[in-house]
Amino acid sequence: MKAIPSLKAAYFRVFFLFVLVLCATSCRKINPIENNFKNQAFAKNDREETEVFFFISTANISKSIISKSQIAQKKSSDVIVQELSKRIEVQENQLLEEITKMATSKLIVITEINATHKRDLYNLIDASSNDFNNIYLDAMTEAICDQIELLETISRETNDKEILELVLRFLPQQYRLLRETERIKKQNE
Repeated sequence: MKAIPSLKAAYFRVFFLFVLVLCATSCRKINPIENNFKNQAFAKNDREETEVFFFISTANISKSIISKSQIAQKKSSDVIVQELSKRIEVQENQLLEEITKMATSKLIVITEINATHKRDLYNLIDASSNDFNNIYLDAMTEAICDQIELLETISRETNDKEILELVLRFLPQQYRLLRETERIKKQNE
């Protein structure tokens, strides 16, 4: 008779352990899902990182171009350079506005991480009136080329419809500004 109660106790212990293992297993299944969800919320893939880099870099270049164009409008004695700088400023303000809207909709904060354009601004401000137009046109050629490169690169590396539409709208205009800047530069030489 003593064997039957101890057998019942053994069955009860096995059943109790089985229930504990089952509960523990089901709890472990919930945690990885929660942890995976939390990790995915903050994880970024290469395409997203490329887009973030594009937004920040393009905005910084646009801000730099706008600042240089505003200086040229005040400091240049050449009416043609002043007119070009006004057109460039308008174009870059439109591009910056679109970039900022898109970045905001994608929850990307655009920060100014590129301080090298400040040095270029000081060089432009300190330039003598004789050298100013050449320094400005050189700086614009380089900055617009950098922006064109960013637009072409993002068009190859993303399939985001909004970004591709932005590139299709602004890339031809950037090429036009570049050609005009180079043409005026040749005239001034």
